[in-house]
Formats: sequence, structure tokens, C-alpha cells
Amino acid sequence: MHAHPVGKIGVVGAGLIGRAWAMLFAQAGWRVDIFDASTAALDVCMQEIATMLEDLHGAGLLREAQENILARIQPAATLAQACRDAVLVQENIRETVAAKIEIFAQMDALAAPDTILASSTSWIPASSFTEHLAGRARCLVAHPANPPYLIPLVEVSPAPWTSDAVAQATMALYAQIGQEPVLVRKEIQGFLLNRIQGAVLNEMLNLYEQGYASTVDLDKVMKFGLGLRWSFMGPFETIDLNAPEGIADYAGRYGHTYAAVSRTQAPNSWNPDVISKIEQERREQLPQDALQRRARWRDNRLMALRRHQKDQPT
Repeated sequence: MHAHPVGKIGVVGAGLIGRAWAMLFAQAGWRVDIFDASTAALDVCMQEIATMLEDLHGAGLLREAQENILARIQPAATLAQACRDAVLVQENIRETVAAKIEIFAQMDALAAPDTILASSTSWIPASSFTEHLAGRARCLVAHPANPPYLIPLVEVSPAPWTSDAVAQATMALYAQIGQEPVLVRKEIQGFLLNRIQGAVLNEMLNLYEQGYASTVDLDKVMKFGLGLRWSFMGPFETIDLNAPEGIADYAGRYGHTYAAVSRTQAPNSWNPDVISKIEQERREQLPQDALQRRARWRDNRLMALRRHQKDQPT
């Protein structure tokens, strides 16, 4: 299997992730048929995509007129229409194994034999819902970060039976549309991003629950500390540069301390009482009716950061 020329993509599920995928592929010149079991969701989807494109245009992140991009995206009346003639079908429905089994069985029956079938699932390994499919060798997970049109990471996680050629062609396809794919070499629940994020969140919860700092100050540790440097280089490169002779030197200087600290870091059960206290602190900082407005502010800040990132040498 090889990287494909620009053609058609099918998108299944017209929520936040599905419409972001549709816009990403359309920006790269692909035709997109997007399907949702709810016609109302499809109507909202097209309106939301138009709004996202307007924001991206304002941030200087579009290479052509937004109406040209929007014209490449068509609502599909049926799942069969979304799958027909697609190079790849990107599934984005609810996060349950049963739902994934059902939709992948339908997609496998409807799509051409060489169509790649990818799930955007955040947590569920592909082996959980593709094992009994005739076309299981062309199925995998392609988990984006949220929102995908601003954060370009895509975790490509094949099942044990996924063809290597399919995995490589999928990686090439996402790179072609401007994303940053990474290959998850072995299946694991939560893939890479959510496991790393979970480790940080669990320790943040521990530090809060044990009274070391407020939620505001813990957020500042990331916002004004780790997050700044991690926005343009990862933790391995960071520590490679934080000792005169590189990463082995860093490990020699600080590894024993990190090892000692790790023995004091307990798992966290996400206690509902603690979450309730955090909820109260957060609502004091941001009323519930302001969440959507703040989320759009976040997206616009991410647009500015993404534009800055694109302008920098690697």
C-alpha cells in the first residue's frame, strides 16, 4: 500500500472531532463526505465548520478562501455514501466498545477493500472492536489531540493484525494534510498522550488533595513553567539541554532524586469529594455560563501559538 493522491475522505460522526477532521482534510484539498445519524447534528456541523474557518482566516492560518474549503465538505445522507470511494474513513462516534464494534462492522461491509478504516477513539485499542472483521487488516486507531485543527498530533495505533503497509500509508496521509503523526508500536489503553496527561493530572490531584497548593497555583506551574518549554520541545529534549553534557549527564545528576520522588507519588482515585471542591474553585474562577466563551478564547490563543510555531525553524 502507498500514499494516496488527493481524493475523497469519509467522516462518520459530526461532533467536535468529526467536523475538525472534515475541515482539516478539506483544507488540504480533499473532498469530504461527512455522515451523522442525526440530521440536526449535520446541520449544526456545517455551521460550526464555517465558524471555525472564519476564526482560522482571522488568525492567518488559511491558505485560500474559506468558502473554497467549505465547498469541499458535503453532508452525506447515508453511511454508505460516506464510505463510497473513500481513501480513508475516519470514525468519531461515542466511546463505547459496543458502538465501535457495530459501526466498524457496517463500515467494513460498505467500504471498498482498500479503504483505510480509522477510529478517533481516545482510549479503546483497535483490537477491541476489529478482531472479527473480514477487513481487519485495514483497521486501526488514529487518535487526534483536541482540537485537531489546532493541535496537530495524531496517534496512529494499529491492532496486532493491522497491515504494516496500512499503518505506514495512514501515517503518510496524516502528514500530507499537515498533521504530526506518531506510531504507537504496541497497543495500550489510552495510547500515549492520554497516559502522559493522566500521569500529570493524577499528580496534580495528589498535590491538591494533600494540601500543597491551590488549583490556580498548580495551573500556573504548567502555564508559566513546564508548559512554556514543552510547547516547542518535549521532555526528553528538555532534559538533554538542561545538563552540560546532555541527557546521560542529567540522569547522573538528578535521576536518583526523581526516583526517590516517584516512590512518593501514589495513584489517585479521583475522589468525588475532591473533584467537587475543585469544581467549586473552578466555578469561582470561571462561571459555568462562560465555559463556551473561554473555550473559544483558548482556541484563538492556540491559533496564535500554532502560527508562531509554524514560523519557527525546527
